[in-house]
Amino acid sequence: MSHPNPSKVILITGASSGIGEATARRLAGLGHRILIGARRTERLQALAEELRAAGGQVDHRALDVADAADFQAFADHAAERFGPVDVLVNNAGVMPLSPLSAGKLDEWNRMIDVNLRGVLHGIAAVLPGMEARGRGHVVNVASIGAHVVVPTGAVYCATKYAVWAIGEGLRQESRVVRATTVSPGVVETELADHISDPAARAAMTEFRRIALNADAIARAIAYAIEQPDDVDVNEIIVRPLAGTGA
Repeated sequence: MSHPNPSKVILITGASSGIGEATARRLAGLGHRILIGARRTERLQALAEELRAAGGQVDHRALDVADAADFQAFADHAAERFGPVDVLVNNAGVMPLSPLSAGKLDEWNRMIDVNLRGVLHGIAAVLPGMEARGRGHVVNVASIGAHVVVPTGAVYCATKYAVWAIGEGLRQESRVVRATTVSPGVVETELADHISDPAARAAMTEFRRIALNADAIARAIAYAIEQPDDVDVNEIIVRPLAGTGA
């Protein structure tokens, strides 16, 4: 049974806050070489500098996951800076909930672009190299919304169901690339800040009264990554113990 290199080259998207930031902190602390990406570069820079000051091997680069060419450049930057990419953590996501009757086409399309196309762009950027090297790991952060549909969440949940399906497809197709889908329940993040619909925003505020710290999800991601090379943790659902909802 082969064991993974203790230091891996890892891409993390949506790393300027929330789960992405927590994951960068945890994985850098474990000695991995990390490239963090997001659109808010001032936050990325501050995080990278903080982690480097603590001894971490961390670089940052602006990233719009909805842009396939930008994602490829992001992956190429990691390879030039640290070496071939071992792990992709597809974490970037948006959640502007609203009822379908509100007809918020722009928000629906943004969720499809970031939550779904962004995941595919990441896989397209790293999978050929992983397959050629005979090893690699794609971790997709989905949501409890990949398993449960709620009112105002039709489109959001649809994108997360799709993320689940993509991960399951990759698991079945590849004999050398590990595929993990992590589905968080309610977590303290900025996702709810994207909600423009007043009723949906109020409902989500109440729903999120009991929430996990983002590091709970970072620990789940680290667990999947640290398994021996012949072990593929396919799915992890992480919910707050005291939560009664999804």
